[in-house]
Amino acid sequence: MKLFYCDHFVLPLPEGHRFPMQKYALLRERIVEAGIAAADDLHVPPPVTDREIERAHATSYVRRVVNGGLTGEEIRRIGFPWSPQLVERSRRSAGGTVAACRAALEDGASANLAGGTHHASRTHGEGFCVFNDSAIAARAMQAERRVERVAVLDCDVHQGNGTADIFADDPTVFTLSIHGAHNFPFHKARSDLDIGLPDGAEDDEYLAAVQRGLGTALETGRPDLAIYVSGADPFVGDRLGRLNVSRAGLAERDRLVCDTLARVGVPVVAVMAGGYATEIDATVAIHLETVRAVARGTVVGIARTGLETAVARGHPAPLASVASQG
Repeated sequence: MKLFYCDHFVLPLPEGHRFPMQKYALLRERIVEAGIAAADDLHVPPPVTDREIERAHATSYVRRVVNGGLTGEEIRRIGFPWSPQLVERSRRSAGGTVAACRAALEDGASANLAGGTHHASRTHGEGFCVFNDSAIAARAMQAERRVERVAVLDCDVHQGNGTADIFADDPTVFTLSIHGAHNFPFHKARSDLDIGLPDGAEDDEYLAAVQRGLGTALETGRPDLAIYVSGADPFVGDRLGRLNVSRAGLAERDRLVCDTLARVGVPVVAVMAGGYATEIDATVAIHLETVRAVARGTVVGIARTGLETAVARGHPAPLASVASQG
């Protein structure tokens, strides 16, 4: 399984900034230490081009980002100071998801050890998100005629409002968001399916939502490719999460998503999204289990010929029932 990383493209942040930039390098180290992937399986992606970005974002917004023309309010909304390194990091992070999609369509599964920048909308960035990697990658795969239909399965604790906005009028991309109902963003966009959970929701309620959302996304969206925005922030120990999901519950979520997609023959790309645990090692450990589940899904899954057969037959099996098998 090919994995993609960009943790050496680091943007300078002020002292005490709450974004845990160091988690990405730690995750890559732990993946190799755990034997989930060898160093040769880890690849640096090329940056996305302006043309690729502009399939998902307004040209005027892209120009302001690239040329350092963002207003003070736009910078505040993103939450990062502008710098050339911010532009390069954002290009590489999105490039990792594009590259992982291409790899997954060959191998059945892949992961970007960054990405999940789901708050970036067509005309602006928000919430530590500059460019929406899932949207850029989905549009790239369609433009390259690799797929027709994509599902974005977003399990980050914060609603994927930017993804919902970008694909609001696009029936070829199914957007699912399972999130804290009372968490950021406080003005929600409309996904194809939104499942908002109350503060304090625990494992059983969270996993029931994932099972229901996954079944609906597969049955209704009938995707040729799934982008799994995993997120470590539903964790009970997350500073920004407000849910009470255990590490075991999140590992079960990853297994449910990845094994189900493998069984029904839908290639999957996992992206890491948020994670703000008090102890950074907890966030890294949750992301590690996501990557482990993706790797395990390639074993549970099928060979390339099986993927072609599943896509060719349009997934006629009752996918909601498959998802419910766990």
